Amino acid sequence: MSLQMVTVSNNVALIQPGFSLMYFDGQTFFFGQKGWPKRSCPTGVFHFDVKHNRIKLKPAAFSKDSCYLPPLRYPATCTFKGSCESEKHRYIIHGGKTPNNELSDKIYIITAVCKNNKKVTFRCTEKDLVGDVPEARYGHSIDVVYSRGKSRGVLFGGRSYVPSAQRTTEKWNSVVDCLPHVFLMDFEFGCSTSYILPELQDGLSFHVSIARNDTVYILGGHSLANNIRPANLCRIKVDLPLGSPAVSCTVLSGGVSVSSAILTQTSNDEFVIVGGYQLDNQKRMICNIVSLQDNKIEIREMETPDWTTDIKHSKIWFGGNMGNGTIFLGIPGDNKQAVSEAFYFYMLKCVEDDVNEDQKTSTNSQTSTDDPGDSTPFEDSEEFCFSAEANNFDGDDEFDTYNEDDEEDESETGYWITCCHTCDVDINTWVPFYSTELNKPAMIYCSHEDGHWVHAQCMDLAERTLIQLSEGSNKYYCNEHVKIARALLTPKRAPPLKKPPLKSLRKKGPGKILTPAKKSFLRRLFD
Repeated sequence: MSLQMVTVSNNVALIQPGFSLMYFDGQTFFFGQKGWPKRSCPTGVFHFDVKHNRIKLKPAAFSKDSCYLPPLRYPATCTFKGSCESEKHRYIIHGGKTPNNELSDKIYIITAVCKNNKKVTFRCTEKDLVGDVPEARYGHSIDVVYSRGKSRGVLFGGRSYVPSAQRTTEKWNSVVDCLPHVFLMDFEFGCSTSYILPELQDGLSFHVSIARNDTVYILGGHSLANNIRPANLCRIKVDLPLGSPAVSCTVLSGGVSVSSAILTQTSNDEFVIVGGYQLDNQKRMICNIVSLQDNKIEIREMETPDWTTDIKHSKIWFGGNMGNGTIFLGIPGDNKQAVSEAFYFYMLKCVEDDVNEDQKTSTNSQTSTDDPGDSTPFEDSEEFCFSAEANNFDGDDEFDTYNEDDEEDESETGYWITCCHTCDVDINTWVPFYSTELNKPAMIYCSHEDGHWVHAQCMDLAERTLIQLSEGSNKYYCNEHVKIARALLTPKRAPPLKKPPLKSLRKKGPGKILTPAKKSFLRRLFD
């Protein structure tokens, strides 16, 4: 195992605990950025371009028929073999936290549809489920099992907010363990069924899961209700005959006590577990090798890498599986120094030889992206906020500049204000109205007095008019202030000048006027 410090040359402020990494055809892609995506990269998916211990984040594109994919922290992800060659390798994403700390219950399927000149275009589709639909959650696992020529998704564990009827102002964001139900999902027909297994008594989150053929192994995890990390090792077996599926669970010995660990595959039958926590405030520095052979699992300790002093002394660490036996790690920077990076990053290579793609996709493993301390206050703590320095893409790249300064206002909810007395834009029910909208409603600035923002949809603006206003420099006034603006801008009407009629002008013409000399001549004439 070799540990190497790496530098993220641009957009480092987008990397936050809870992100995910996807491995497509030898390339690693980053997902789950800090804040909502911007116009320069509306997908929120970036290519991890690694060269000479330097990482560049390059925006990835989605096809035109893709749905919107919000940035999600701590989702459950896994790979899925498609039925056709064009869908050989797909990723399943379920749940996670949005930048507004809302939990998602949606399922997204990511497929690489085009690759030209090292640029990958993805197709993102949302899958609707019927039946026993899993509630919104995070910190859970999803895997795909294969039995008798059929496949099913297996979802387990995680955390969710307390029921809405029990939420109070003081404990609005309190979370609880999800019930220890196992969900089988048919991605082809969109069906979901839950199973209650007596061997699974307590809810778990941030555990490690490994799938092999028709079996899923659950290792470790954290029970929020009991605040323990039991040395769990459970085997969930799924049989898919012509009738109803059969799901069974067996508790095995030889488990490990760990939560938020990172899993990477080093060979066809071996995996490596790195990182995580063994107590709330204690990292787990031990690494383990997991071997799967003949329906048996063996877990043993391995030689740990030469951890740096910064890693040993850091309170938290986080990361993800880059594929090909490589792990990406991050730790907080030293806040005591005047000039310090928000985070330091490392690459841990668990194998020297490359693992081919067929071996990588022969099994499906869920990497439990690190929750900093699980129930500890490390998660979402302001102590570990990212800096707002603007690190743009280099000029030699073909991509647009990503403005990181805009990320400062992402926590504000200015898009969901009540802009007028007839405003009906609600964050929970809003859907895009204009073709230019993605995840937030289009707004336009009213120049009345100090100015304020209004929703374009509430102002009944046509899309063509909205585009013209955004491109021009003319001031705009909302429906409530447009009459006031017109009154201020239009001068008062002055009364028209009275003009004498033409007939009166003719009577006073030059031939009718008697000069003093003519008056004197007439007097002498008649006298």
